[in-house]
Amino acid sequence: MDTSWAAVGVSGAASAQQDEELAQAGATSLERVATSGTATSGSDPVSYLSASTVSAAFTRGMPLLETAGYKVHASRRATNGMAEIHTRDTDILYVVDGTATLVTGGQAVNAKAITAEELRGDTITGGQSRTLGKGDVVVIPNGVPHLFKDVTGPFLYFVVKATAPRSAQ
Repeated sequence: MDTSWAAVGVSGAASAQQDEELAQAGATSLERVATSGTATSGSDPVSYLSASTVSAAFTRGMPLLETAGYKVHASRRATNGMAEIHTRDTDILYVVDGTATLVTGGQAVNAKAITAEELRGDTITGGQSRTLGKGDVVVIPNGVPHLFKDVTGPFLYFVVKATAPRSAQ
């Protein structure tokens, strides 16, 4: 697999240093996948990630696998997050450990584009709050504002991001 074109973008962590650490961890993970053959390649469309790889990913929170059509992340939160709106990704979350309140819907306050496909804001007004805990599953369609607050933890969760095709312009 040619990884000379690969890039990892991260934002929204508690600091620029954490953004950099997460991006580096993601790049290392992609390099490991490219050299170990665990990503889809050739005639075997199956991706395998060992328990040790997944466990290591949860210690920092990082992407496990990213393709054009979907992404799988081992996510870790220790603090409240910002409001997020993904224009193409539908987030499918499975909570592994910890608790947090997820606010969905409503309006993101001071939302600004951080990439062409994601907006971040200070908070959400309105919306619906749900307390999430181990074993819960949530599907957040693209375009729906969401944020995590009241995080106890670490709050660990898998996120599968199903990416919608780009619209013709």
